[in-house]
Amino acid sequence: MMEYKGYSAVVSFDDEARVFHGEVVGTCDVIVFEADSVEQLEKEFRFSIDDYLAACAERGRTPDRTFSGRVPLD
Repeated sequence: MMEYKGYSAVVSFDDEARVFHGEVVGTCDVIVFEADSVEQLEKEFRFSIDDYLAACAERGRTPDRTFSGRVPLD
């Protein structure tokens, strides 16, 4: 599991293609990234989040936040 700015991502590795695939989890929006090394994967993850946040700001849209898992009972 990777984390950055409150967002979490899961990563899988395609052994045949020799590529890491990452996907941000816990949001309604789709945020994906890929790389061929761990170092590049970390950079791509951070870039994807920063790009997503910038795109939301540009459109005047509130970014989707990861689900907390908490259910308010008030």
